Amino acid sequence: MDKVYYFDNNATTRCAPEVVEAMLPFFSERYGNASSMHAFGGAVAADVKAARAKVAAFLRCEPDEVVFTSCGSESDNNALFGTVEALGPDTTVITSAVEHPAVLEPCRWLENNRIRVARIGVDKLGALDMDAYRAALSRPGPKLVSLMWANNETGVVFPIKTCAELAKAAGAVFHTDATQAAGKLAEVDMSDVPADMLSFSGHKIHAPKGIGVLYVRRGTPVRPFLLGGHQEKGRRAGTENVPYIVGLGRAVELAREEIDNGEVARVARLRDRLQEGLLRIPDTVVNGDPAHRLPNTLNISFEYIEGEAILFHLSDAGICASSGSACTSGSLDASHVLRAMDVPFTALHGSIRFSLSRYNADADVDHVLATMPGIAKTLRELSPYGRK
Repeated sequence: MDKVYYFDNNATTRCAPEVVEAMLPFFSERYGNASSMHAFGGAVAADVKAARAKVAAFLRCEPDEVVFTSCGSESDNNALFGTVEALGPDTTVITSAVEHPAVLEPCRWLENNRIRVARIGVDKLGALDMDAYRAALSRPGPKLVSLMWANNETGVVFPIKTCAELAKAAGAVFHTDATQAAGKLAEVDMSDVPADMLSFSGHKIHAPKGIGVLYVRRGTPVRPFLLGGHQEKGRRAGTENVPYIVGLGRAVELAREEIDNGEVARVARLRDRLQEGLLRIPDTVVNGDPAHRLPNTLNISFEYIEGEAILFHLSDAGICASSGSACTSGSLDASHVLRAMDVPFTALHGSIRFSLSRYNADADVDHVLATMPGIAKTLRELSPYGRK
């Protein structure tokens, strides 16, 4: 393959060269254990402290509220299981029908173990049913809310500040999975949004795979998820992954610069040009609320054809996209997100997610727009669904 046209950045991103450069010394010369008592390890601990301060500045919170984890999924699991354990067996967990599996599967486990779970639906644009949410918050007893800030498949953004304020007024603990929102939305700001916990993952913002964050506001009742060491002030045992922590510190600096310098807006314009061009293909529809979605994400359905077949043809042309969450791509079932949005059957299985980053350019969009019409025409001629 001569060139890769990468449009799968909601699955993972290229590790930024600046991040790699920051990490390299900690694989070789500066390999000390940050928890050691000697000066060699202590010098490394100072780098971990500096990275934690960078993440805190990125989230606009205090450094001691930042817990380093291995990924967003671990952070989500910690938030859910740790809070339910702290609040007790009478807890009601409130979540949405369109969450990432890292939230849905723990909720399913909790429900199977006699914890009440309320799943809030969405409308045809993917917007949260706020009346149902308010009703769920009125239930008696301790409550934990876990709502994603932005959907990984459609990019639809929930009104997280409002949701958090309503939760706090009801006495509930509020967690948000901000894995897709962090680095893309300026409003991810813990000094303004009264969330108790927030999760995100480094590999979605050009840091390496294997590093994540769980923000825990001071005073939030949550039990440790991993035991066996004093690291992270006893909140998450395990030797600090120093190279990746340092890399994440550099990545959040770059992400903040992109929000401030207009790079995120450039990516949004590129996404809009891609959308405009693809909608010229007959029987094509955008999934999700175009007014409230991530600046880099386009979920679009090509009716009467299968998304899997589209992806194979795109891959042959060097184009990387997806049909939904990378964590569920092994399943042949239609997207639970699109099903919850009541997307028609003719479009449900032909949905493709294009997700962009700083490394996409006009030439990448040109290649997709030159390639996709022929793919749609070829597959529709073979389609058993009736529309040619």
